[in-house]
Amino acid sequence: MNNLIKNMAIWLVIALVLMTVFNQFSTRQSGQAPMEYSQFIDEVKQGRIAKVTIEGRTLKGTKTDGRRFTTYTPSDPWMVSDLLKAGVIIDAKPEEEPSLLMNIFVSWFPMLLLIGVWIFFMRQMQGGGRGGGAFSFGKSKARMLDESTNQVTFADVAGCEEAKEEVSELVEFLRDPSKFQKLGGRIPRGVLMVGNPGTGKTLLARAIAGEAKVPFFSISGSDFVEMFVGVGAARVRDMFEQAKKHAPCIIFIDEIDAVGRQRGAGLGGGNDEREQTLNQLLVEMDGFEGTAGVIVIAATNRPDVLDPALLRPGRFDRQVTVPLPDIRGREQILHVHMRKVPIAPDVHAETLARGTPGMSGADLANLVNEAALFAARSNKRLVDMEDFERAKDKIFMGAERKSVLMPERERRNTAYHESGHAVVAQLLPKTDPVHKVSIIPRGRALGVTMQLPTEDRFSMDREEILQNIAVLFGGRIAEEVFMGQMTTGASNDFERATEMARRMVTQWGMSDSLGPMVYGENEGEVFLGRSVTTHKNVSEATMQKVDIEIRRIIDTQYSLARKLIEENRDKIEVMAKALLEWETIDAEQIGDIMEGRTPRPPKPSRTAPTPPKDNAPPAAPAPTATPAQEA
Repeated sequence: MNNLIKNMAIWLVIALVLMTVFNQFSTRQSGQAPMEYSQFIDEVKQGRIAKVTIEGRTLKGTKTDGRRFTTYTPSDPWMVSDLLKAGVIIDAKPEEEPSLLMNIFVSWFPMLLLIGVWIFFMRQMQGGGRGGGAFSFGKSKARMLDESTNQVTFADVAGCEEAKEEVSELVEFLRDPSKFQKLGGRIPRGVLMVGNPGTGKTLLARAIAGEAKVPFFSISGSDFVEMFVGVGAARVRDMFEQAKKHAPCIIFIDEIDAVGRQRGAGLGGGNDEREQTLNQLLVEMDGFEGTAGVIVIAATNRPDVLDPALLRPGRFDRQVTVPLPDIRGREQILHVHMRKVPIAPDVHAETLARGTPGMSGADLANLVNEAALFAARSNKRLVDMEDFERAKDKIFMGAERKSVLMPERERRNTAYHESGHAVVAQLLPKTDPVHKVSIIPRGRALGVTMQLPTEDRFSMDREEILQNIAVLFGGRIAEEVFMGQMTTGASNDFERATEMARRMVTQWGMSDSLGPMVYGENEGEVFLGRSVTTHKNVSEATMQKVDIEIRRIIDTQYSLARKLIEENRDKIEVMAKALLEWETIDAEQIGDIMEGRTPRPPKPSRTAPTPPKDNAPPAAPAPTATPAQEA
């Protein structure tokens, strides 16, 4: 806002100066019509001139009818006498000359205007600088939070207990450095936090500063890199100078991979500005004294692209992994975020944690927020379990698209497609149980079969992957068996099944005929200086065997899925009928169908009535992937 006001003031001053100069020149000519000198002499002889003012060679006069004019006279010594004979009133004034200051201003004004515009655009390109001056390019953009403004502590961080234990000694060092120094110990100068997006790396760094009650300098890696070479290095120097003045303190560099990528990598040369910035960062981290009390904490989700010199001991000599939370961590994170929301008694964080595998801390915060929004739309005073279920469905499967209308035949095809997925998944022992099946369009998918694991999974065995491939084929086979047709809705199923089978053979060594060997090509990134030239380490004959093995796996699982569907036609018929009537069925109704019972009716919603079956939005077959299926 302040920058906007300053910019508007600059342009307003420039506009006023221009208006003043133009008015200065235009007022000299305003209100006076020009007249030729010969015409002026004729008018004098005819007695039509009443008064004349002589200013050097400029004559300004008034006619007898009141009109004013101006003209310029040559060297005419008889003009005054002719005017007197004609009875013209004569007034004489010295010739107006512009002042010295005006002459200087007019001559220098274009140059001053050009300099002002250049400074203005330079401020725009450089963001105005932290110091507010036009040339404060080299000033650090780090934002400082002192102990009074940073209220985040370890109590606000949940789901990463090992990471908190790893960094807890930083808090002790910042509080009492002598405890480590008297035994000859040296605290790590730099700590690199590595983890998936949303796991809480920035929050954990702020909690360290909040617990230690020390200043916290926060900056992004992209704030160092500018269009001019040397600006980023100057900002690094300025940042460390400020940090030393406020020691003990913490410098937090978020997304350090923006400035810390490998030097000299990529095609067509490197980035001089980024590499100089990285060089200066390396020097500063290895240059300041260990007793200075400045600890650098950086965060990234791409540690593989960082320069090796940045990770050596003496710089970022400790890496702290901030993983995705397990079930206990998710429960703790939910408790942290639920403190800000009025929760109904039927909401249990343990149940929600069990049904949200693979979610990060940011995802869980979004879950609580979406549930609160659903409750607010329904004018509730408390957020209940139904709101959390609707929020979870929206996050996992996408938002409902109830405006889509499709023919009844396509709705039936979708119901059989999703029923095929669900029945095959329920019959195979090592697949995740089906949580919900819906033919309501959600997000980009027009039909959803949602599976959720009963516990956290860190790896998958061969049988699990094979059975998941069979589940993916269940939708297309159900279309063929019950509708006698093939649709494009199974294209994503085939793509994922083929990818899983290919990885089993080429990467995971799960083929009996080809054995435990990697047959894939080198997939290094060219712009990191990796795999610039392709090295073909596999012969054509071997690749033919790979293709044959992939085909064998796919055909075997396709046959397995077809056999299960043909043996359980009655279950698929009942499930498809339930989907056409209710559009969405849950795990309890699916259990009734699989056990041969009539499925119980859906629970009544407390927010809005279920729309009639005739007006129900249809769906097309495109089941959404579950975390377990994405190998």
